Amino acid sequence: MFKNFLLVGLGGCLGSMLRFGAWHLFRSANFPSATLIVNITGSLIIGAVIGLSVKDVNFSQNWKLFLTTGICGGFTTFSAFSVENLQMLQNGKYLLSLLYILSSIILGILAAWIGFKLVNN
Repeated sequence: MFKNFLLVGLGGCLGSMLRFGAWHLFRSANFPSATLIVNITGSLIIGAVIGLSVKDVNFSQNWKLFLTTGICGGFTTFSAFSVENLQMLQNGKYLLSLLYILSSIILGILAAWIGFKLVNN
């Protein structure tokens, strides 16, 4: 069990650092593009990892835990998504908030499906 905590912790640390770097690289004053990019990319990665684990029964559960719960869990962020939408709503940017919500959900699910299909064709 300690090994699993360590795998998740190390992956989460790496994912959080990657998210921080992506925020600096992709941030925009007009739209929360960094969080959107991070969440869609994380969805693609987690879809691919789950796809690999289904395709290859020998895919290590340690790697799956490290990559999904660890890195993807630390990399993607629902809390930033929530507060960014709250700020847009408070500023009267209702249409922009709706666009962000819909694009995050639709593109996130689509990216997870693409990631899964990339490794299972």
